[in-house]
Amino acid sequence: MKMNVMSRDALNTYSRVEIDVGVDSASPHKLISMLFNGAILSVASAKAAMQRNDVASKGQAISRAISIINEGLIISLDEKTGGELAQNLKALYEYMSYRLLEANMKNTIEPLDEVGRLLAELNGAWDVIGKSQPTGAKAVPVTPEQIPNRAAISYGKA
Repeated sequence: MKMNVMSRDALNTYSRVEIDVGVDSASPHKLISMLFNGAILSVASAKAAMQRNDVASKGQAISRAISIINEGLIISLDEKTGGELAQNLKALYEYMSYRLLEANMKNTIEPLDEVGRLLAELNGAWDVIGKSQPTGAKAVPVTPEQIPNRAAISYGKA
């Protein structure tokens, strides 16, 4: 059974409202988590579109991931309070955007896999930070020592 246009429009509207309500009621920590999840889903969608040679969908998904990174994750950084950690995250986010552009231009999956892994790792660290804060607590600047020990990654720099 195919969904008619009105049903599809209603479902899309419901989805947008559900997202809006989720955003309106989310804590600052949850909002960042939602950005990570959105970027991860967009990268996965881009990979699936690339594998089925759907150029338009691939481009849309990559553009969505780049927008989430540039207009969500980078903008949310407080470089004054976050210091070196915030600067390093900004550099990493910029690197991810570059790799996504590269994946789109060269039509290669490897950069998508790399960015997906980086986003998943950051999301996992972000979840650990969230679990360490009591419910209703104010956001506290995070120091590098609070993030689980990870192997150093050069992010494409020699």
